[in-house]
Amino acid sequence: MARENLHSRVVAWLKILLPVAALGLLSTLFLLSRSNEPADSIPFAKADLTQRAAEEGMTDASFSGATMRGDMVQFSAATMRPDPVDNRQFLAQAVSSRIALAGGGVINLSATSAQTDGGAVHVVLDEGVVLSSSTGYDITTDQIRADMSMPYLETAGEVVGRGPAGDFTAGKMQLSAPNGTGDAQLLFTQGVRLIYRPAGGSAASPNEDKE
Repeated sequence: MARENLHSRVVAWLKILLPVAALGLLSTLFLLSRSNEPADSIPFAKADLTQRAAEEGMTDASFSGATMRGDMVQFSAATMRPDPVDNRQFLAQAVSSRIALAGGGVINLSATSAQTDGGAVHVVLDEGVVLSSSTGYDITTDQIRADMSMPYLETAGEVVGRGPAGDFTAGKMQLSAPNGTGDAQLLFTQGVRLIYRPAGGSAASPNEDKE
């Protein structure tokens, strides 16, 4: 009988003590959670998060499509990330592009860096830009602006190159299709100088374009 009374008393006390203990634990957890400042629970500072957002991008990016004329355009970059100044633009590194012209020729482009829109339609190629064509032209320049939808290419300044006729320099180069139809053509302007190299012969004196 004494044991039954003891058991009843223990059960009665536990019914009181356990809820009180539970409330105490909840209060402690609540107080501990309030003691942490919001910044303490975030692993990165705001500046770090901003930097990480700016550095988000993609690797081995590639785009391809066709112009209304039927030219096939491919664009690729080792890395692309949003432009921190203009979020509608992307900054690309180790860039290359191939334009298979509807008329049968091929233009290859490469550059150290580029700025482009999301679909790689409007592109500015920078730093060590190289253009080569299936017609035998190899050209270097500092910058090329491209509209891949046409296609249309234009250098920002001087070009240095070699073609079927020899070595040359020019103040500017354009690639375009007259009136949007026909074969795309390379056009050199603004003081073209050519060192004529006939096949199997020595270099002749420079010829200068008067434009």
